[in-house]
Amino acid sequence: MSDALSYQDIIDLLALEPNATCGFVRITYTSKLSFAADALPAPFARSGPVGSALYFLVTPHAPVRLHRIRNDQLYHYYLGDPLELFMLHNDGSTERIVVGPDLRAGHRVQLLIPGDTFHTARLLGSGRWFFGASTEWPGVTPQDVEIGDLDQLATQYPGVAPEIRAIAASVREVPTAPVPR
Repeated sequence: MSDALSYQDIIDLLALEPNATCGFVRITYTSKLSFAADALPAPFARSGPVGSALYFLVTPHAPVRLHRIRNDQLYHYYLGDPLELFMLHNDGSTERIVVGPDLRAGHRVQLLIPGDTFHTARLLGSGRWFFGASTEWPGVTPQDVEIGDLDQLATQYPGVAPEIRAIAASVREVPTAPVPR
């Protein structure tokens, strides 16, 4: 089924837009329920939605940029090539996990990214595109997102420095509008 669609088809059909952190995005859900500014512990000393969800599409020229979100995120695989995630944990450890369709090869169709975990990703397989979703709790607001300092994180996590630098280099080509098929 995914072979019948191009990434531009997905962008067009689902009205995805370029995003600073993860390729092309469309927010699909923001909870109408909210919490008060004093209801949750730090770093959520603000009011906000209980949960949120979005679609995201990653291409070779619109990758997952090195970033972190305060909130726990659950990635979901839908269509396309597998995505190898590099998670940089606060304790100094790193983790590589593939989100994709091949369960026999150890791919996951869902992946929890703990809050405050810097992460980036690259396409595997034929490297055409990855289409998935993320659900977050509490719901993400702009102040929950932080772009990573590449040099600082490469020094702090030398085991994955070449990979995160290579992915970061491709970010310079992120389009500001949908790219041709």
